[in-house]
Amino acid sequence: MKNSIPIAIAVLAPLFLFLPALAAERPPNVVFFLVDDLGQRDLGCYGGTFYETPNIDSLAKDGAKFTDAYAACPVCSPTRASILTGQWPPRTGITDYIGAPMTPEQWNRNTKLRPAPYADRLALDSPTLAKAMMGAGYATFFAGKWHLGPKGWWPENQGFDINMGGHAGGGPYGGKGYFSPYNNPSLADGPAGEHLPDRLASETVKFIEANKDQPFFAYFSFYSVHTPLMAREDLRKKYEQKRAKLGLKATWGREGGRDVRQVQEHAVYAAMVEAMDLAVGKVLAKLDELGLRENTIVIFTSDNGGLSTSEGSPTSNLPLRGGKGWTYEGGIREPLVVRWPAVAKAGSVISTPVSSPDFFPTLLDAVGAKPKPDQILDGVSLVPVLKGGSLPERALFWHYPHYGNQGGAPSAAVRRGDFKLIEWFEDGKIELFKLSEDIGEQNDLAAKQPERVADLREELHAWQKDVGAKCPTPNPVYSPAKPDGRGASSSSKKSNTPKTNP
Repeated sequence: MKNSIPIAIAVLAPLFLFLPALAAERPPNVVFFLVDDLGQRDLGCYGGTFYETPNIDSLAKDGAKFTDAYAACPVCSPTRASILTGQWPPRTGITDYIGAPMTPEQWNRNTKLRPAPYADRLALDSPTLAKAMMGAGYATFFAGKWHLGPKGWWPENQGFDINMGGHAGGGPYGGKGYFSPYNNPSLADGPAGEHLPDRLASETVKFIEANKDQPFFAYFSFYSVHTPLMAREDLRKKYEQKRAKLGLKATWGREGGRDVRQVQEHAVYAAMVEAMDLAVGKVLAKLDELGLRENTIVIFTSDNGGLSTSEGSPTSNLPLRGGKGWTYEGGIREPLVVRWPAVAKAGSVISTPVSSPDFFPTLLDAVGAKPKPDQILDGVSLVPVLKGGSLPERALFWHYPHYGNQGGAPSAAVRRGDFKLIEWFEDGKIELFKLSEDIGEQNDLAAKQPERVADLREELHAWQKDVGAKCPTPNPVYSPAKPDGRGASSSSKKSNTPKTNP
């Protein structure tokens, strides 16, 4: 009997040696943070000047930061559908935020064009990222904003095992908004005054804890920092004091017929950004606590540019032009940070242009899954660039045949290499910018480079035909004598018009 223990150790030792190999072969977990209406320049790691985002800044130091990452659309629902399907918005049929007038006949604004029709829900037979991850053996979880269709088309119908807070609404408009009671049909109310970003982070943490021993896909889709502009009182006071200490004042420029904010100094918005960052930090801390950091892919991005020309215009996207609702860089260029310790070098900066459809093939590649044989994927895997390599040059596209709430008019755009072309549907005007030298899109080169314009325009039109893009049509009741239906403020306003600092 006295030899039984050494014998047992001798028998079990190879098994213990084999366990690390088993752990190493386990597919990586995935945590995907999608923030609503967050501009690229709202983060410290992207040059933000007023808001404090230490957790996301730390994530960027530990992973790869993309400088030229784009949302597939300058408004939310199309980008969200693009992320989940790996397809360009016109191919999904969702080209505007769900809730806008759906058909030309429903349009009642005095604009030159009637916007194109669009789908008001993500088709149930769509091969979503969540369905693919579930098929690969992953537990799937959704928290936050969905905005991709009515009841019956919610996250639990599109491949997510658990849905915490996702429904038809585009913002936290029920109850007390960002504070409980929420009056959210997919999220039970918490204690009175509970803060929504923290609650959603807590639900995500619970999911991770419950599934720590199996591969999981957690999709944390913030309602923040979308309107209504509401914040924790302590954080609001913090930024009011910071603004006063720095002597910041609101200054304004013009974009089309709209005032556009030029200084980051909005105290309520700053507080919302920090609360979002704290929620990200809460989830990241749980990964560390459970020892999951090394085998978890963390992705952080946004669905469109910062809100700078409407609804309080709470942020500035400078040096990027415009903001949410515009196909200028301020409306579509996004933060994108990827932390994948096994693949991406910490602190790396990637300048390759990428877009929303790329997430689907990237994550399929990462977990060793394959798309369905007949599945159309418009994106490409970013694994090669995360490993320090490159991608073949390709064009990125946008098609927004609508009048947004933020003052922009229907347009389409293409970027190839350093050059970006925008075509405006109202009058056919073309703009051409060389982004490597003119990130603010102030120097229109269209008249100087007609051959490049012709090539890019031809490429854009061929893409629109391929994806079945629908275009706006003339408005038969448009009257130039009536007020501008784009909702533009008076053109007589000066660019430095003062406004109250929220």
